[in-house]
Amino acid sequence: MINNITNVDTRMQQQMGVAKSTQSMIGITIPPVLSFKPPFIKEKATLKVKKFTRSDNIIIAGEIDDDYVDIVENDIEPDEPVEGMNFFAPRPQKRKLRILKNCYVIDFIQSPKTRCGLGTEAIKGLAEKAMFDPKAEGRIVTYSSPVWKESSPALFFYKLGFRFMDPAGNEYMKECLAKKTPDIPPQTGMMYLPKYNLNKLLRYGDVF
Repeated sequence: MINNITNVDTRMQQQMGVAKSTQSMIGITIPPVLSFKPPFIKEKATLKVKKFTRSDNIIIAGEIDDDYVDIVENDIEPDEPVEGMNFFAPRPQKRKLRILKNCYVIDFIQSPKTRCGLGTEAIKGLAEKAMFDPKAEGRIVTYSSPVWKESSPALFFYKLGFRFMDPAGNEYMKECLAKKTPDIPPQTGMMYLPKYNLNKLLRYGDVF
């Protein structure tokens, strides 16, 4: 409503018997029509994840934290070779196997942009999900394999706290960080996220 009837001119009322309205001094300003802008959609990294369960009976070889595995004793068959056994040592009757517990497995990660934090944000989101999963209890593993011939995601995962089960692989990652190597030769192997690094990743969000 543009004009308000606030004052009534009664001078003509006696002559015509009609009350005449005068223009109000108060007006309402109509804002200009704004053009529509589509909402900003934030880009995200593509992360493909699956789960390993204890019933999959995945045997782990290499160094890994105890909270990632169950220790199971298994009978040794008579004709089965035993690693590290020599001629004079008595043949053991049982061996201990380390079976992987319930955990998340990173199959694939790809970011639309490099070196902008989208990949890190995706891993942090998965880490938070794994931590609050009562079955996984924060356990995450991945298998580092080259994306192309001269590169590998190993250094990316290492910076976020993942570690190889082969100590030599971790030493090589340290050398790459010290030399500030932007791209590293193909480095393959299974990596896992130790619990102490999981807490650092979620609490501080730092790369280390």
